[in-house]
Amino acid sequence: MTRWLTACLLLTISTLAQAVDIQEDTLYPQVKLETSMGTIIVELNRTRAPITVDNFLIYVVTGQYDNTLFHRIIPEFVVQGGGLDLKKEARPENAAIVNESGNGLSNGLGTIAMARDNNPHSATSQFYFNVGDNTNLDPSSRRWGYAVFGEVIEGLEVLEAMSIVTTEHNSKLDWPDFPVEDVILTKATLLAR
Repeated sequence: MTRWLTACLLLTISTLAQAVDIQEDTLYPQVKLETSMGTIIVELNRTRAPITVDNFLIYVVTGQYDNTLFHRIIPEFVVQGGGLDLKKEARPENAAIVNESGNGLSNGLGTIAMARDNNPHSATSQFYFNVGDNTNLDPSSRRWGYAVFGEVIEGLEVLEAMSIVTTEHNSKLDWPDFPVEDVILTKATLLAR
């Protein structure tokens, strides 16, 4: 990725961050995720993943995660959400961000990371929780990894309950591992610090 493109992406995130209050001076902001199965609180790590944290918080404070589905659940692997509304339609996304997977944080149980496609710099709104130790998702000398940017500090039992819901292949979206009964992120809130 060219320096010019990286600079443009950083400028875009910076501009969005200035338009909303994402607690730019807080190194470890906390977010409360109210779900249909209970509440999860995550502590984000801006010291290791500043671009990723700012990106996530922009979606939080603008309400883009409210009333979205956890659409990919695989036991002992991941619980993924952040991209679909309750009608199973894609939510609007901001520009993709630079992959910060080489930040020293690992895809261990209870961490939160950014989902992406095969392009390492394609993460936008979708995130996932690791419900197993998924070090195979960390970067190596031969490949990009998936950027971890925080961890669950309350509600790990809620996440574990989510991870074992019944899933099926969703024919509308042609996606596997889709919960039979909706698992909903009803509200995401940046907690006051």
